[in-house]
Amino acid sequence: MSDPFDTAELRRRVLAAWADSPARFREDANAEEDLVRGGYRDRLLVELAQNAADAAARAEVPGRLRLELADDGAGGEVLRAANTGAPLDAAGVQGLASLRASAKRDQPGSVGRFGVGFAAVLAASDEPELRSTTGGVVFSADRTRATVAGVPALTDEVARRGGAVPVLRLPWPALGVRRVGTAEVVEAVRGVARPPAWWARLYAALDGAEREELAGLPVPLADGRTAHGPAGVLLPDEGLPVSRLGPLGLRLADPAAVAPAPARRLLERLGARPATAAAVLADPEVRAAVETSVDALEDGWDADRDPAAFADAVLALVAAAGPTPGELPWLAELALPDADGGWAPAGELVLPGSAFAGVLVEGGLGTLDAAVAADPDALRAVGVLDGFALVRAEDPDDLDVDGAEDWADAVLDRLPPDAPAPSWPPLTAVRDLDLVADWPGALPLLAALPAEAWADVALGGVAVPGHLRWWLGTHPVLGGRRPDRLRHPDATELQGLYEPADVDAALLDLLRPPATVDDVLADVDGALDLLDRLGDPRRTVAPAVLRTVHARLAAALDGVDAEPPDRVRVAPDRVVPAGEAVVLDVPWLQPLVDRPLVPAGGTPGPVADLLDLPLAGEVVRARVESWPARRIRWADVPGAGLAAARLGVAELTGEIAVHEPLRAGGRAVPWWPGDELDHVDGTPAALGRALAWRAGAWPLRQALAEAFAAPDRTAALAAEDAVGP
Repeated sequence: MSDPFDTAELRRRVLAAWADSPARFREDANAEEDLVRGGYRDRLLVELAQNAADAAARAEVPGRLRLELADDGAGGEVLRAANTGAPLDAAGVQGLASLRASAKRDQPGSVGRFGVGFAAVLAASDEPELRSTTGGVVFSADRTRATVAGVPALTDEVARRGGAVPVLRLPWPALGVRRVGTAEVVEAVRGVARPPAWWARLYAALDGAEREELAGLPVPLADGRTAHGPAGVLLPDEGLPVSRLGPLGLRLADPAAVAPAPARRLLERLGARPATAAAVLADPEVRAAVETSVDALEDGWDADRDPAAFADAVLALVAAAGPTPGELPWLAELALPDADGGWAPAGELVLPGSAFAGVLVEGGLGTLDAAVAADPDALRAVGVLDGFALVRAEDPDDLDVDGAEDWADAVLDRLPPDAPAPSWPPLTAVRDLDLVADWPGALPLLAALPAEAWADVALGGVAVPGHLRWWLGTHPVLGGRRPDRLRHPDATELQGLYEPADVDAALLDLLRPPATVDDVLADVDGALDLLDRLGDPRRTVAPAVLRTVHARLAAALDGVDAEPPDRVRVAPDRVVPAGEAVVLDVPWLQPLVDRPLVPAGGTPGPVADLLDLPLAGEVVRARVESWPARRIRWADVPGAGLAAARLGVAELTGEIAVHEPLRAGGRAVPWWPGDELDHVDGTPAALGRALAWRAGAWPLRQALAEAFAAPDRTAALAAEDAVGP
């Protein structure tokens, strides 16, 4: 090692003086001891600051002093003091090694005196070292003791002092400090093994340096590897469980190396990325590893990887990030151990002991190994099931749930026939409904699902049941019966045709069993079922419903290839074989029909087609056989004025032929329409029907008959008419 300050000569002269006069050795030792124990005992930092100030003054530069207490790598600590200013020179070394002379004497602006203040360092160390750009020196009690041991004249004196020697009299050469560029610093630290805190100090010291020269700056990683540059390195957030993420193989910086703000600032400037738990979870490499974890197990996991450790790392990361169940659907592909000793995707495992596990068919889904110790919320977030899970998609074809295609067809059947192809809104469904064995236990779990699971779907301006309500409605989930084959218990329109649903109010609102005929007819299958029920002799129908129900069925099933029923309903409490009934298409034929009549609700043709029945006009062939007794003008019939008012016309026009009696088809009939002239038997009922039919106001036939039956009460009846709206 070079000796720029000729410390060898300094040591030679001092040793010669001690050998010639042991008393000089004693004086030096006593003087140094007095300085350390006396006036300079507590002045270490002050003396270091004074030396720094003097060095800056000599170089005429601003003074800077940095003090650092650091780990020495051997279980101890080292105090480092660095300052700007004039470098160390031979005169300075001479002054440091002498308790009687000082290079600072009489220097303008000097703070310290006589050079003796340096003795304050002995309060902290008996081996102080100085390094400068011009060279370095070190003082050492051990080396001094070893050296004077070779001087016989000093043996007794050293023994008398118990081995104590003056430390600051014999300097040895030490390494100096070389001023280097940033790129050289980076190159010098490549491959260097240092504690994380050392790297943190280095990064902080380099903060503000040119970015281009730092691209290759090494970064120690949390798993023991070293990144060859900061770009792409993840800087862990305080809440990131770094110690458990090693199996993910991420380039996570050692937290201790990047803890100081200047260190993080530098590394971010060089391309490192802040790593919150959510950001790490979103890393494409993490997602890819999760999505392929089951396949990796089946293909043979890498020998240096542990699937259990990988699963634990992902679960720890999920626990820290806190995604909600279903927020990151790909997490359901994470391979987790099951109760049978195998592995399965998280989304196909049930949380052991959960209520959900108790309602499923045995073996329908796997059960998570009870030994997996993880946050329950994290397990739910990765798809482990403790309840029914939602499935979301943009199109029915992408809904991976039971009956998705049938549901989509049922929805489309509700749209108008000429409706354009619909644009589907975002869809939500519920999986694993087909795996339920215990519906009384499952329905409360389903009722607790978010509202979106039960929401209707708006399609083409039509609100239709979502997948969950449709699926439950079409399966025997209420005591072995389908909700869509029951009725709302408060509904009256469907009484006699459907049994009431026996379920609590909350589920009743969610399941929505039909309450009206329109509810039933909204679904094609429901309409077909109603057609069968109308032919069931065990059932009854409200008269108001019977009047139009066949017509409404014909409209709902228009274009549907419906099988005609074997029995048809002709009265609220009566059904007959279909071969015995006819559909009344015109009212004047009723007296001539000897077969039961099916109410047509104003659309006899479609009803006859639906039921595959003949129309009355196809069964009865008749014409007027009698001659009229007289012909009179409608306006001259008593009560004609009130009848005209009820029709909303000023006066009745045309004539009518009165028969006594009127005969057609070999029987007496009350009325019969003609092309120009209607025929009646003269009764008010016949007059009312004939006029109502010709005027196209059939529902007013009773009101018109009343006008002809009581012409003497025209004024009173007109007054009654004026009371209503």
